[in-house]
Amino acid sequence: MGVLPIEDVSKTYLEHSMVIHNFVIKVGSQIKDSLCRVFGDSVQYQWRENNDKVVIPDVSIICNMRDRKNVSFTGIPRFVMEVLSDATENYDRNEKMDIYRNVGVSEYWIADWRKKQVEIYMFDFKEDDTSYSYLYKTVTTDNKEELQMVMFPNLHISFDELFHIE
Repeated sequence: MGVLPIEDVSKTYLEHSMVIHNFVIKVGSQIKDSLCRVFGDSVQYQWRENNDKVVIPDVSIICNMRDRKNVSFTGIPRFVMEVLSDATENYDRNEKMDIYRNVGVSEYWIADWRKKQVEIYMFDFKEDDTSYSYLYKTVTTDNKEELQMVMFPNLHISFDELFHIE
């Protein structure tokens, strides 16, 4: 793969961070009067179902704030978003998706600022109680008005607000 020039790495990091920031600011301002909170990538989770390994989502919405162990939340967020970067894409699409599905996250967004695309995944259970994921919707500039959170239909962030990078 070669070594990226430092400018490329910092540009990637900046755009990655801005998508997270846009979501946290916009959705956070709408959620503040509820029992739920939206967090950026400064919050870690530790779940028994994941052998107590620490996971740090780019964005999460958690409604059980009391479920904590030291500095980690042990409750399950209802919503998680990962913002892809070249370095994390494989991990976000595979291992992290499996972790979120196994612990019981309901809705998982994969946001790709490079393609300007959001994949909305839902997790559900089969009759034998095994969990599975399915792609609920892919939102691009062509259908950007369809960007909507499934688990939180009253919270809104537009496609352009999410990907507003200056």
